[in-house]
Amino acid sequence: MPFATIADSNPIKLCVVIVGLPARGKSFISQKIVRYLSWLSIPTKSFNCSTNLEQILKESGTNADDLFRSNYSPDGEILNKTRDITLEQILDWFGLVDACGVAIYDGINATKVERDRLNKTLQSHEINTVFLEAYCDDESIIETNITDIDSTSPEYSKFESLEDTINSVSNKIQFYSKAYQTLTTEDEGDLSFIKLINFSSQIILNHIDSYLKSRIVYYIMNLHVKNRYIWLSRHGESQYNLEGKIGGDASLSERGVKYSYKLVELVNKYIPNHDKLEVWTSTLKRTQQTAKFLPYPQKQWKALDELDAGSCDGLTYEEIAEKYPDDFKARDDNKFEYRYPGGESYRDVITRLEPIIMALENQENVLVITHQAVLRCIYAYFMNVHQEESPWMSIPLHTLIRLEIKAYGTQVTRIKADIPAVSTYKERGTSKLGESSNGTNIMSGSVISGITDKVVI
Repeated sequence: MPFATIADSNPIKLCVVIVGLPARGKSFISQKIVRYLSWLSIPTKSFNCSTNLEQILKESGTNADDLFRSNYSPDGEILNKTRDITLEQILDWFGLVDACGVAIYDGINATKVERDRLNKTLQSHEINTVFLEAYCDDESIIETNITDIDSTSPEYSKFESLEDTINSVSNKIQFYSKAYQTLTTEDEGDLSFIKLINFSSQIILNHIDSYLKSRIVYYIMNLHVKNRYIWLSRHGESQYNLEGKIGGDASLSERGVKYSYKLVELVNKYIPNHDKLEVWTSTLKRTQQTAKFLPYPQKQWKALDELDAGSCDGLTYEEIAEKYPDDFKARDDNKFEYRYPGGESYRDVITRLEPIIMALENQENVLVITHQAVLRCIYAYFMNVHQEESPWMSIPLHTLIRLEIKAYGTQVTRIKADIPAVSTYKERGTSKLGESSNGTNIMSGSVISGITDKVVI
């Protein structure tokens, strides 16, 4: 379903203009918004002022630290050129997208004059604006952000020590603080803006006048700033898995039951603070049977149920190819958009998973036990996998998946339970089951044997 038909009666082009001093989590927020809206199939792209500044400084032979240590004006030629280039990139991009899209202007945008100029320019091109300020005066949050920048930001990878990063960021903070003007309803009450104070401890909203802006507000209110783990697992092998059938509400196979016992051991061994763990399952038997022996609070979510196969429920892929050859081909041709007769598509699954994603963004120490298609969609969100590729990702049975959520990305580790299970992966163009030979369909990260603790090559 095209985004414009579910969001606004008229197609919308929106620029989210980020405002804030260095080390306030601006790029983290920018990248998270890109990931969320892209997952919802809304064309979204972030344009980073710092990246453009680095290129300009490189071409001019100027050192960034020298620039920010000097008496150079925040309104000087180099920085104005950087802002102009970033704005031009955004306008060019909007010229390429279809009826709707969201651009993120990731910069300092420190003064009322800068913001007014941006707003007027964007409006003259029929682009809506919302300013998003990351305001922070909590020194502990700023220190944590600087540490995260040092360990994860590509911009600071050139520095040899945390001390070098701290000095560089501190110089930038001091430089921009001279001219910085925070957003207020008294001075800029005509602007549409979101003001996050100390990340999410307080939020001020002004002229949030569209469905899309409201969605962004709802999302960022649920963001979790600290590094953390989320744990994922498919249910244990089911009787339907053994028979090659899709859908249904089958019970676990004998090996699937063994995995439910083994999962207790893996949780105790690999999940820190597992005494505070919460387990989420679908409403289907095979996920609840897999979680049966885990002695932690459990929550069942209908939204975590497997993709509804409609009239194909309970059939094998061979039977589907024989009975519904046109549908079988249509699904292979566009697996993300294809909807089983009387059932669901991957796009439909994403729509119902949105509350789950919101909850996961605001949680830690959660183990989600669910189904292949659902895990593909969750994995695609956290790993920023393109929607056309996500239905072809291989998510093996009897594997505990650790997602380490960091400011600038997510790291994946797969912990194998070493209990055999059938493959339920179907390659494009065949009705046979078996793991993909295409490396792009394999989950990223290292693979650990649950028996030896060693990385499996």
